[in-house]
Amino acid sequence: MKQQIVYHLFLFVSVFSNLTTVAQMENIDRIMDQLTLEEKASLCAGKDMWHTQEIERLGIPSIFMTDGPHGVRINEGTDFTKPSVKATCFPTASLAASTWDKDLLYKMGEALGKEASYYGVKILLGPGINIKRSPLGGRNFEYFSEDPIVSGKLAAAYINGVQSTGVGTSVKHFVANNQEYERMLMSSEVDERTLREIYLRAFEIAVKESQPTSVMCAYNKVNGIYCTENEWLISDILRNEFGFKGLTVTDWGAVNDRVAGIQAGLDLQMPGDGGMNASKIVEAVKTGLLDEKELDIIVRSNLNLIFKLATNPKQKQKFDEEAYHQLARKIAENGIVLLKNDNNILPIERTKKQAIAVVGEFAKSPRFQGAGSSLVNPTKLDNALDALNQIGNNQFIIRYTDGYNRNGETSDSLLSEATKIAKESAITIIFAGLPDSYESEGFDRENLDMPKGHNTLIEKIAGVAGKVVVVLQNGSPVSMPWINNVDGVLEAYLGGQAGGSAIADVLTGVVNPSGKLTETFPRKLRDTPSYLTWPGENRQSHYNEGIFVGYRYYDRKELEPLFPFGYGLSYTNFEYSQIKVDKKDFTDIDTLTVQCNVKNSGNYDGKEVVQLYVRELESNVIRPIKELKGFDKIDLKKGEEKVVTFKLEPRDFQYFSTKYKSWKSDSEEFEILIGRSSRDIRLSQTVKLNVTQKYYQTYDINSTIGDLAEHPFGAEFVNGIRKMSQAKYSTEGLSEVEKEAAIKQQKMSEASTLEMPLKKVISLSGGRIPESMIMNMLNRINKDVNRNRK
Repeated sequence: MKQQIVYHLFLFVSVFSNLTTVAQMENIDRIMDQLTLEEKASLCAGKDMWHTQEIERLGIPSIFMTDGPHGVRINEGTDFTKPSVKATCFPTASLAASTWDKDLLYKMGEALGKEASYYGVKILLGPGINIKRSPLGGRNFEYFSEDPIVSGKLAAAYINGVQSTGVGTSVKHFVANNQEYERMLMSSEVDERTLREIYLRAFEIAVKESQPTSVMCAYNKVNGIYCTENEWLISDILRNEFGFKGLTVTDWGAVNDRVAGIQAGLDLQMPGDGGMNASKIVEAVKTGLLDEKELDIIVRSNLNLIFKLATNPKQKQKFDEEAYHQLARKIAENGIVLLKNDNNILPIERTKKQAIAVVGEFAKSPRFQGAGSSLVNPTKLDNALDALNQIGNNQFIIRYTDGYNRNGETSDSLLSEATKIAKESAITIIFAGLPDSYESEGFDRENLDMPKGHNTLIEKIAGVAGKVVVVLQNGSPVSMPWINNVDGVLEAYLGGQAGGSAIADVLTGVVNPSGKLTETFPRKLRDTPSYLTWPGENRQSHYNEGIFVGYRYYDRKELEPLFPFGYGLSYTNFEYSQIKVDKKDFTDIDTLTVQCNVKNSGNYDGKEVVQLYVRELESNVIRPIKELKGFDKIDLKKGEEKVVTFKLEPRDFQYFSTKYKSWKSDSEEFEILIGRSSRDIRLSQTVKLNVTQKYYQTYDINSTIGDLAEHPFGAEFVNGIRKMSQAKYSTEGLSEVEKEAAIKQQKMSEASTLEMPLKKVISLSGGRIPESMIMNMLNRINKDVNRNRK
């Protein structure tokens, strides 16, 4: 009875107290005083596959967490063959991101949170925000983009939506988890600038704009250290720099050395392992390998989360299945990308009586979600064939044939039937893409190709039919050898349970397509940035492309992609005009406001994704040609015009300097670029950035004499060296030929001297410049540098 009273007391407190209240902290303090060492260790891992460890005698409850990013999936253990509970299957991240709509992502998150809450889920394991380094990544359908701004902003909206319901999130997979091949052993070998600007940036935005409940640490290593025990990533970057206040949890089975993980700041191991690592933790404390104070920090963090989420006052509220189905449909409609529309073949006129051939098994048995841990059991499932047949004007005469089997294979008889109905129809719609066996968690794709049967089917029909539209259902880019032979292409990605109806709405003009690609579609695999080092060897994957991921690479290499980042057509036209900035000359502590006008000058109502890129005209370091820094999706009636406003922060003009170990901008001219895609820039404005901040590096014995000139104290030393050099090569009294030789010698000597490491100065001076003098100067300079950094 006493235990029950204590338990219910904690539940009561969790409802009415915030995590940081004094009462909550005092309750946890009392528990910490009563926990045994063995109990503390047990709280560092899950009880089983999906639950945290409870301790009944102290009223510590267990909380339940589960997948997934686009729908609630509840399975016992790891048996994913049995159907999960019924839940709304929303579009996967590849399609949801193509909406570029933060409000829709918030609503999607809110719906997911309410469904999770109804089923007693305390933490929903998502979203996934890893960067799409290569289109071959088997899990790319779960991730938002090749760009960290898109990934971070959409993730923050999603997280805020989920957490508004009282359910937690777990943003994943931290960090540089960009392939499935040997994911539990692979080391992502990546330089710090690339990590900061590309792979960490999305997590930074998500943390700062939404403060997720938890961050899931990835399976892989980064530069030789497992993510689950990488103190620099977990403590220095995530917590101290980004300001993350939640729980760090392993990906399922990702723990390597649990004691090292505790020392690095890793809070929770999932799933449980039957107490094996708990025993190692106890032993480490008893032998002095692990300070119990370090363990206490982890246990306290876990208790904070458990009691914060233990009782959600909003849970068990029945969700509206039909309303959420319609939300899933709206997201799909807003994310479908119109890639090609020659001769305005789309939209299909709904009031015109015509024969339409629908070919491809995906039309009636859609590929609507990915495979693996995010597999959802939908509350209902639409397909495009039924949706087209249900159009109410009775004008469409639909003829259907499979064209290929579920594995993507075709045959002479299937092709014969498909070409026959195509010839007899006014328009042919072919449904094609990637079967489940082509992309999934656990393995990467081998190439960019669709099944041979899909491509053959398209080519055969394109050779005999008058008008052909291809609808693609796939989680990531595919090659399109037939692209010049068809009239229209819709990229429908993996559209969730309502994707079929959304496709029909877009095909027939009920919805004007407004999706834009958040990843580049390459023409050939060898054009991709990571082609030469993918997926790696000897359990190392070298990120030799550096910061040049996605469109950054195609721009710099001047490669023409099949479809560029940010691309997507509409049934209407948009005009851009009147770019304005609130200042053309600004400093590195100012914000810059940018505005432009966008007008719908076509014949349909529509939505447009306005994209803002920044370009440094001349840089002291290698930088991308341009980088996305802002986007906004606007809704415009035909003839309507709106003003779009962006605010650029100082960070939007900076790069990460490994020399100075900080984000840095240079005094340079920048172009503000606004357009419809990364390759369709409509407006530009040049501005001048004036840097006021002083940047100093940390100096050591391997720093050059020239390096010292950047600091006022070091400049005194360098000026002295310069004067000595100039005096040595005086030109007084020399002939013109001798003067020229002396000047050349002096310039060569000065250049060699300035590039000389300080340790060489000591040895080459023959003791005239002692090491103690150099070290005293370095200590003085570094002390000043550190003081200025603080």
